[in-house]
Amino acid sequence: MVHQVTRGIKISVDTTFEGTFYKNYKIHFAFGYRITIENQSKDSVQLTARHWKIYDALSDKETVDGEGVIGKKPVLKPGESHTYNSGCLLSSPFGAMKGHYKMINFTTTKKFKVQVPVFKLSAPFALN
Repeated sequence: MVHQVTRGIKISVDTTFEGTFYKNYKIHFAFGYRITIENQSKDSVQLTARHWKIYDALSDKETVDGEGVIGKKPVLKPGESHTYNSGCLLSSPFGAMKGHYKMINFTTTKKFKVQVPVFKLSAPFALN
């Protein structure tokens, strides 16, 4: 598990390998990740958007932007946390992801970015 704190917002990421499958005569490697966003600051905040960079050992980097996380824009009061599960498909058994969340501080009304640390994606059978 990896952790990072930005402006009092702690991001924790845990990854899993979900398996392989064939689609259009090509093998795909499925990875899951569980992210916990914990508000360790003294202000209430809301996550409004996400930005991901997905690195695949066998293909180009992919960038993904969107509103919220899995259809939600969680509001976190001081001491609260929000956990969600998501995933991605790679064309190789190795990759990584990193990114940031766009958030707003309700006390100051200022927008800010919270960094998501780089987390590695690797199929256990491919490791020595």
